[in-house]
Amino acid sequence: MTTEPSSITPQASPHGKVVLDDLSPLHRSLRRAIPDVYKGFGELSKAAFADGALDKKTKELIALAIGVVEGCDGCVASHGQAAARAGATRQEAAEAIGVTFLMHGGPATIHGARAYDAFCEFADALAAEHPA
Repeated sequence: MTTEPSSITPQASPHGKVVLDDLSPLHRSLRRAIPDVYKGFGELSKAAFADGALDKKTKELIALAIGVVEGCDGCVASHGQAAARAGATRQEAAEAIGVTFLMHGGPATIHGARAYDAFCEFADALAAEHPA
């Protein structure tokens, strides 16, 4: 059984904020070239993650798991951060990632470990910002 740490010091992960920071200027550059496409994608994202029968947290955990299966480090970092912000716990993230092992096999064990590392980085940072 995994427990949530009570005293948290944010740890940098090569799979979390570093990935987002690396991608940010690239996205800005491409967004300037195709602003309408980015606007449309943003609207799709807003609609897809709106609370409905599934809440935002659950949807972000699904997106995190898809990022693992697709081997997309940017998706893992983005949705790991969003899942943490939406209130997902380490155990919820771990179990969502665990399903990817069944559905995608060995490669998911590699990207899954990266995803969990990224998620924990974001969860630690949030906990440090908002101590209990």
